Amino acid sequence: MRVAASLLSGLLFGLGLVISGMANPAKVLGFLDVAGDWDPSLAFVMAGAVAVAALGFALGRRRGAPLYAPAFAEPPRRPVDAGLLGGAALFGLGWGLAGYCPGPALASLSFGGVTALTFVAAMLAGMGLFALIRR
Repeated sequence: MRVAASLLSGLLFGLGLVISGMANPAKVLGFLDVAGDWDPSLAFVMAGAVAVAALGFALGRRRGAPLYAPAFAEPPRRPVDAGLLGGAALFGLGWGLAGYCPGPALASLSFGGVTALTFVAAMLAGMGLFALIRR
């Protein structure tokens, strides 16, 4: 049941990315172009996502544990360091240049586009390189 719930959640997330336009790099780049021909529509998508997440967190606090796990997993508390700042900068740079971030890029693979495939391949190569350097 846990795998089915995970699959359904992932499919729902991907569908939401596609319907909202977040999987369209031209739309994302239009949103990021605040000095040019700015497209504010994704701000409404983000606001809606924050509202839904806030509701989910509020309902989750009322439960002792998730439906398919023994306890809630809290992220570790770590200080902001150079690795975090560098990773955030690389993420933002990649998002701004390509118009993709990991979730929408994976959802865009369903369209069979070369751009999304290239982005995902580069993303996986970067993750592999990071893993090698970290060792």
